[in-house]
Amino acid sequence: MIIDYVSLLGGLVVLIVAGDVLVRGAVGIAEKLGIPTLVIGLTIVAFGTSAPELVISLNAALDGLPGIAVGNVVGSNIANVLAVLGLPALFAATNCREDGATRNALIMVGISIVFVAMCFMSPISRLDGVLLLVLLALFLYESVRATRKHRAANGAAAFADAGVSTGSGSPENATDDDDACCGGETPFEEVEGVPESPMLAILFVVLGLIGLPLGAHFTIEGASALARSWGVSDAVIGLTVVALGTSLPELMTSLMAAVRGHAAVALGNVIGSNIFNLVAIMGITAVVVPIDIPQEVLALDVWVMLAAGVLVLAFAWFRTTIRWPLGLVLCALYASYILAVFQLGKSI
Repeated sequence: MIIDYVSLLGGLVVLIVAGDVLVRGAVGIAEKLGIPTLVIGLTIVAFGTSAPELVISLNAALDGLPGIAVGNVVGSNIANVLAVLGLPALFAATNCREDGATRNALIMVGISIVFVAMCFMSPISRLDGVLLLVLLALFLYESVRATRKHRAANGAAAFADAGVSTGSGSPENATDDDDACCGGETPFEEVEGVPESPMLAILFVVLGLIGLPLGAHFTIEGASALARSWGVSDAVIGLTVVALGTSLPELMTSLMAAVRGHAAVALGNVIGSNIFNLVAIMGITAVVVPIDIPQEVLALDVWVMLAAGVLVLAFAWFRTTIRWPLGLVLCALYASYILAVFQLGKSI
């Protein structure tokens, strides 16, 4: 019994550390190759921070444990909203007024609806996986387009404020705008501890790629063993323990941002993570192996996930400021959800 706890917790630690090391190494290599900052943020960092969820879901599906595979993603999306938005609000108010938050929240809810519909046509097939990956590509394209438009507008406003003509139609200015939009020469500041040595960056990537499947193996072994000993399904463990464990990077990022006075970062963190969980992780997993959706997940959890997404949309739409009373409510809702999942899991 103790070895199962050690396997689960140790596996989660290895996953988180390996994912972090992989991101640092990949960003270091990308910077050396001159890849634009925007591309690094939307691809390497986004995929890297979702790597623990990906390897968990993929390995679980291959091992014939669909409850953990889908429960990990659905549970992570619920934890991201209720815990990752709720806990930081206990320390500092979270402002939900960022530009583009409403648009991205609408995209997240739309993708969630598509995913829920796929779940009720279980199993999620390889064709469904391809569709999710197409949605991922469209989201990345729209993100790049919107970001470049926003940065170009800000650059033009800055020139105007300084009393400098932008010289529309000038090739030189077009090049400067493109660099500004894509962050061609700007160092990537969202990831700390990026190695400057190319060899060290490669070593980080190798260690991350070794650590991720190793951590996933021990996590899944521990989780499935605990499910049997607790008398609940694999889905219950995936929705709760594994999901919360793989959401720890997002939770710690939001908590540290709140402590440093940048709590507003939490909303974008949650929306981006939830979109990637559905279209990237479930898409890649389903392309490799079709995923059967457990009946208990259909009965409760996909609806809670969808409701949580609508709640985020409401926060963005009404430009809500999440203060500690509302943060307390969100945390209480998450605790109630966990209790409900275990109670339903034992009764099935």
